[in-house]
Amino acid sequence: MKNPICSGFLAIVGRPNVGKSTLLNRMVGEKISIVSRKAQTTRHRIVGILTETDAQFVFVDTPGFQTRYSNALNRAMNRGVTQTLADVDVVLFVIEAGRFDPKDKAVLKLMPPEVPVILVVNKIDRIKDKAAMLPFLAQVSASHPFAAVVPVSAANGRQIEQLLAEARKHLPNEGLLYGEDELTDKSERFLAAEYVREKLFRFMGDELPYAATVEIEKFESEGELRRIYAAIVVDRDSHKAIVIGKGGETLKRIATEARQDMERLFGGKVYLEIWVRVKSGWADDERLLKSLGYE
Repeated sequence: MKNPICSGFLAIVGRPNVGKSTLLNRMVGEKISIVSRKAQTTRHRIVGILTETDAQFVFVDTPGFQTRYSNALNRAMNRGVTQTLADVDVVLFVIEAGRFDPKDKAVLKLMPPEVPVILVVNKIDRIKDKAAMLPFLAQVSASHPFAAVVPVSAANGRQIEQLLAEARKHLPNEGLLYGEDELTDKSERFLAAEYVREKLFRFMGDELPYAATVEIEKFESEGELRRIYAAIVVDRDSHKAIVIGKGGETLKRIATEARQDMERLFGGKVYLEIWVRVKSGWADDERLLKSLGYE
């Protein structure tokens, strides 16, 4: 007899840059959430769906909870974290192996008492002295009544199955929440904008990504071909020059790599046209942020 399907929503939360998006992508098996080494890469709640023979996991990747800055963009991202925590069945609280600082503790304080929280200790592949992990895990475990503690490496996939097994114990629903073949609730239009923004993070300096976003102005499908027209929105004229680069080379590189990623995910050819637009103060304009998809 086939086992009944259990399902539920699982929030992936933690301070910036602990590997939440890498973990989501590893569990789902596709690049649903963009990744870079810079903190605050994720700005939206991203849903990734994993359906197995006996369970469906609906993961919600949240922005890293921001305590340092307080503009409208960061307030919107923090609202996304707290709203997600109120609506899920399980929380995967992600920290970095060997590090548990005040920023981690600030996120931990947000945990609703009635929701099971699994401590996910990521980046264990970077720890050379494995014996040092035992007192560290004991220290962090004492800070909250965690439902389970699972050390993992999202980068290389170590112990991901163990994490899923622990999470499966807390899935409350019977039946599928989404179709068996669905990987995300986000549209191709949204994913296209995210892929362009990921390349901005990858190729630009430290300052620019926080003053830049991406707006898809037109998205057309013609059979297997997608025609996508995107504007990179920056805060200053000087940023526009940086994004374009000498002879347009930087913008061309961003477009080429973003298009290649889109073609892999969408399974068809993509025509991508990108330009750069200056909208001063966009990151602190509540109305403009809503038009760009920030809640």
